[in-house]
Amino acid sequence: MQLEEYFEFLDPDDIRIKGHRIGIDNVLNYYLKGCSPENILEHFPSLNLEKIYATLTFYYHNKTEIDAYLQRINDWKERHYQEALAHPTPQRQRIQKIIEKRLMDK
Repeated sequence: MQLEEYFEFLDPDDIRIKGHRIGIDNVLNYYLKGCSPENILEHFPSLNLEKIYATLTFYYHNKTEIDAYLQRINDWKERHYQEALAHPTPQRQRIQKIIEKRLMDK
């Protein structure tokens, strides 16, 4: 099996492990924070060690490109998080009011 056959390349910023909705960024973020493949498996029990090791091998074979990929994803998440804070949904506004009220009642 070719290494790329383990993945679905949905678009340049969406690479998923074939047969799962799990992106390689999910696995790699745990790995880069110091988790072992076995620890990663605990977080994603629907995977197996073969797919986790394939993801790590793919990362090391394409480190420069995948580091840039991870940075783009992290930048996208940060932009959307900041946007959500700046323009909260009505549900988030209601939750925030509940939290504020509980804090004031303490």
